[in-house]
Amino acid sequence: MLGIDDPLIWLAYVGCVLVALLSVGYGLVRRNRAPDKLTREDRAWARVEKKVEDEI
Repeated sequence: MLGIDDPLIWLAYVGCVLVALLSVGYGLVRRNRAPDKLTREDRAWARVEKKVEDEI
């Protein structure tokens, strides 16, 4: 079939496709689960970053 006689090669191809689909599905399910909370450290880092950018 398609010039590939070894069933283990087919298994490898099918496994790669399944893992890719599983990864995409996991990413879609988990993409909005992280909380977007700003902490004091985040704000301090943003201020320092802005200051550095302004100095350039």
